[in-house]
Amino acid sequence: MANFKINDKFWTNYQNIVSEVMLPYQYEILSDSLDDEDLEKSHALRNFKIAAGEEKGEFYGMVFQDSDVAKWLEAVAYSLAINPSKELETKADEVIELIGRAQMEDGYINTFYQINSPDKRWQNLQEDHELYCAGHLIEAGVAYFEATGKTKLLETVKRFADYIDSVFGETKREGIPGHPEIELALIRLYNVTDDKKYLNLANYFINQRGKNRRFYIEESEKRGGTTTFGMDPKNTDYSQATNPVREEKNAIGHAVRATYLYTAMAMSAGNSGEEELTQACKCMWDSMIDRQMYITGGIGSSFHGGECFTADYDLPNDTAYNETCASIALIFFAKEMLKITNEAKYADIMERALYNNTLSGMNLAGNRFLYANPLDFDPKLAETVPIQSHIKKERPKWYTCACCPPNLARLIASLDRYTWHETKDILYSDLFIGGIYESEKMKVEIITDYPYYNSVSYKIHNADRISKLALRFPQWSENTALKQNGKEISPTMESGYAVIDIKNGDEIELTPDITPKKVYSNYNINGNLGKCAIMAGPLIYCFEEIDNGENLNALQIDAAATPKSVDFEDGKLSKIKAVKISGKCLKQSDGLYSLAPPSSQPVELTAIPYYAWGNRGKCRMKVWLVER
Repeated sequence: MANFKINDKFWTNYQNIVSEVMLPYQYEILSDSLDDEDLEKSHALRNFKIAAGEEKGEFYGMVFQDSDVAKWLEAVAYSLAINPSKELETKADEVIELIGRAQMEDGYINTFYQINSPDKRWQNLQEDHELYCAGHLIEAGVAYFEATGKTKLLETVKRFADYIDSVFGETKREGIPGHPEIELALIRLYNVTDDKKYLNLANYFINQRGKNRRFYIEESEKRGGTTTFGMDPKNTDYSQATNPVREEKNAIGHAVRATYLYTAMAMSAGNSGEEELTQACKCMWDSMIDRQMYITGGIGSSFHGGECFTADYDLPNDTAYNETCASIALIFFAKEMLKITNEAKYADIMERALYNNTLSGMNLAGNRFLYANPLDFDPKLAETVPIQSHIKKERPKWYTCACCPPNLARLIASLDRYTWHETKDILYSDLFIGGIYESEKMKVEIITDYPYYNSVSYKIHNADRISKLALRFPQWSENTALKQNGKEISPTMESGYAVIDIKNGDEIELTPDITPKKVYSNYNINGNLGKCAIMAGPLIYCFEEIDNGENLNALQIDAAATPKSVDFEDGKLSKIKAVKISGKCLKQSDGLYSLAPPSSQPVELTAIPYYAWGNRGKCRMKVWLVER
């Protein structure tokens, strides 16, 4: 099994934040240990105590509150693998024991139903997230076993999965999960147990979707039309249940649900080698990336209608939803597509989402979070305009619907799993992150100060069983240089990777072009006409009023100007590089309208990485500015 130990200025810092700040902080929230009137309460662990009969009380929180605990456990597992902590492991073991005590005799676990309606399980798959919560718990069980070797949680989730398998299937009860997640979790369970019934059940849930468009209508009728969230059972687009997965042509509906499903489809295709399912995955990818993705790697443009994809090129900046979880799921999907295609375009997008829309979902300290990630933010409008009600005026400490914070923790802690992949005789470098990669076939040391510096050095220590190294040439890099043992080489290019022959002792240096550049969008995106954004390497930049001293609406980028990277002097945003570019500030007469055009004066504009916005108090932010 491959192992990558990250040793990287940028990402080691984030992984330490997860271990030292995020996970302890999130445990205190899940256990209601923090006395803070401004903090959203969780009660998630108390729900398990009530379900186990150890306390009396009512269920509290969202119907999927259990999943917050499951994702926290999964994040702890990855964290323990890189930063062992007896204290954190003890807390996790105690939570695992609690979940085991709450499990019912038949294997079922879901505190919402166990406390509220134990006789009504599986009656509202569309809304109530039973299979979604099960999936996250299964993922936690797999991760904790892989990280610690402990089997308690793995055995618990196997019992649960066995029970689900006894309920759903071709000759059993029909089921279409309202929120996909169980599918990819079952495939992960199959990968560690080699029990094919879990793979078969995952494929059942994937293949059943869209076969019966009336499933949710029939389900609603059977329970008398009662509803949890008021979801329309006729709106099959929202839950990706309009067409069978191999027939759907566009990414539709709830962006997180969709991308979890597409991830499972890619995992299934990777196991089976089925070309039709692979092509379906490519179709969904193209629909998202070519026509429905923000420059930051954000997906799901609309809050209204439910965190959804809407229409091609409908990418408004100020009302953008771009849920953090959606970008995380896009990274999951990209990883699986990489494994089955070996095409660098999937790593390009994985990198785009990772360094931008995903990281912007948390502050630099790791204790404040964003659910929605707009590209044009005005705190006054976020407080007063109904269509922007989903955008918080500043990052809150927690959410009632707290899916994103533990999801961020588990992604960052498990980042080693996204950086490389192997085939029979080629090792692929997908993300430029420093550390040591070691498998049965290869050992490589990577040294880099990416993303702010562009040298990525590879030292080959063991190449006895693999003879080629494939290095991604990023799509955003106009000129990428490559040296082997000090000599510049012209490698063979395969699907965006430079593939080179290697031997023990080789030293290879990759130098992508990370100089700042202006970026322009497709003219079908109405809100970006006449505007440009700034990109340097994988980082998208944004403009905050705190740096630019004027109303951002009055600022324009000079069409003839070239952006330049500079060291940033604001101590609140340590270790970043800013971008400076010449521009104009408009001056106009009072009044709503005027016959006189505005005058202007030259100014120097400052942009910071998008992931770092909102860390210096409430202030206006924009990614796209008019260029003239």
